[in-house]
Amino acid sequence: MASLFVRFLTIAMIAAAMSAHAARADDLRSSVQNPISSLISLPFKFTFDFGADNGEAAILNANPVVPVTVGKWNLVNRALIPLADVDGAINGLPGNPNPVPGDGASGLGDINYSLYFSPVESGRVIWGAGPSLTAPTASDDQLGAGKWSGGLSAIGLTQPKWGSVGLLARQLWSFAGDADRRDVSQLLLEPFLNYNLDNGWFLLTDIVATANWKANSGNRWTVPLGGGFGRVFKVGGQAINSRLEAYYNVERPDGAPEWNLQFTWQFLFPKK
Repeated sequence: MASLFVRFLTIAMIAAAMSAHAARADDLRSSVQNPISSLISLPFKFTFDFGADNGEAAILNANPVVPVTVGKWNLVNRALIPLADVDGAINGLPGNPNPVPGDGASGLGDINYSLYFSPVESGRVIWGAGPSLTAPTASDDQLGAGKWSGGLSAIGLTQPKWGSVGLLARQLWSFAGDADRRDVSQLLLEPFLNYNLDNGWFLLTDIVATANWKANSGNRWTVPLGGGFGRVFKVGGQAINSRLEAYYNVERPDGAPEWNLQFTWQFLFPKK
């Protein structure tokens, strides 16, 4: 079923991109490629993981972004709300560093919220930093860590004429929750690069690497390599950013997926 869904999403993206009009491509691409811009957006990211020992995983992440300007600062609110379907315990997933054994589950995962403080006026380097909190909201133990976790998240990027390049980093530590579950100490590093083409198209790589500091050294890191393409366009009056990507895990813990396919459909709400 997952493979049929992937085909449908791919066809939908290509068809929409071919039939839609570029939506102020240069202006919107610049804002879209800046995770802490003043652009309100609602991305839906579908990730399909393949090659894990215990089967496949399909994850839908809703990631609403709501910036608020207060004086000389942008306060960028970012939530990550995962819905997942897993065949069993799958290691190396960013939102669930310590999965428990099981025969599969479907439902809500752990919700993460991050708040970035970013100056309204910035130079060549755009930056933001702030607290990050993950709540144990998973509907099944296989879908979450069972712990309250908090820490810091920061991002820095620059946007030359050809696109964007930057790095997002986040470290979380557990401080409360199920005493029978393993503690959480997870680092997330997300280097990203976008290269802009004509008519709203762009090439990208957006690598989400994680380190589970509670695992032994041979099972600590998950490091993917890959990339994809996307386009900013309009469907009627609605601005959309759509991306299709594939990544192979060159470093992964035991039981982790070998590779994944990602599709993003992001609703954009630029200021009038």
